[in-house]
Amino acid sequence: MKKGVLLVNLGSPDSTDPKDVKKYLDEFLMDERVIDVPYWARTLLVRGIILNTRPKASAAAYKKIWWDEGSPLIVISERVQEKVQKLVDYPVVLAMRYGSLSLEKGLKELADQGVDEVFLMPLYPQFAMATTETILVKVEEIRKKDYPNMKIKSLEPFYNHPQYIKILSESIKSYLNSESYEHLLFSYHGVPERHIKKRDITKNHCKIDGQCCKTPSEAHKFCYRHQCYEVTRLVGEYLGLEPDSYSTSFQSRLGFDPWLQPYTDRTIERLGKEGLKNLAIVTPAFVSDCIETLEEIAMEGQEIFHEMGGENFYTVPCLNDSDPWCEFLASLIKEWSHKKEMVS
Repeated sequence: MKKGVLLVNLGSPDSTDPKDVKKYLDEFLMDERVIDVPYWARTLLVRGIILNTRPKASAAAYKKIWWDEGSPLIVISERVQEKVQKLVDYPVVLAMRYGSLSLEKGLKELADQGVDEVFLMPLYPQFAMATTETILVKVEEIRKKDYPNMKIKSLEPFYNHPQYIKILSESIKSYLNSESYEHLLFSYHGVPERHIKKRDITKNHCKIDGQCCKTPSEAHKFCYRHQCYEVTRLVGEYLGLEPDSYSTSFQSRLGFDPWLQPYTDRTIERLGKEGLKNLAIVTPAFVSDCIETLEEIAMEGQEIFHEMGGENFYTVPCLNDSDPWCEFLASLIKEWSHKKEMVS
């Protein structure tokens, strides 16, 4: 069997034109694992309300962070693919869950090269319904329809992998080495609380009460909240941070249902009001800088902090296409390949 690799990230609009942004948001927000309400309610919310109000504002936000080469997330992901390809002997293809660089195109590109055994690598450290799970489900749907004989093995969430923690920690350390910050905020993308409870395989562990994520449980295998807090804890330990010098928050909430708290914007506001002058933020739910890191945090977050009296606001870049990160991905591919060779 011929092996191949499919790297998958979130996706991006084709351009900053509101029409392209609207098309992208429609595909993204109509995903039943992103907005997990009945189809009629999702359609009413997305196509009846959001897509009639949000595309113009989102397009303006994308314009602020768009590069000459295109979407930062796409450009960075392409650079990662190129670097990883040079480090392994198998075809490495890039795809996105949403947008033009589709999963269908990615799998077809591998199939056209004769690949019938795929290592699927969602580029998300933590598991979540709206990220990893939707990729796995969509890929399986395509496989059954178009490539029934193709074997697919997916990468497990690597949030607590020692090498990942080391790479992330060293990246933070390197960036903040010369900066005098008082507090390090770990900001993760938010999800509705119901997503956490829906993926509780024990059906009764995830109470989001401040203790469940600290209490060992099988539920943690699919608990996004636990996995986020665990990244914070492990990085804090690696860097030897004082307990009160760092904390965790969640950004990018949508709608009126309760989402994971504390919220990043309110945390930034609170820290500023309390007199904090030097704040650093890292965003470990993302491996590539994108609109959520470049605009929502680096621009909007900084504005909030300054309005509250803060002075220095440092945003730690994502791992992007750094050599240690690309080498880590290559090592995971080689590990998968070696295991397959041992079995065969």
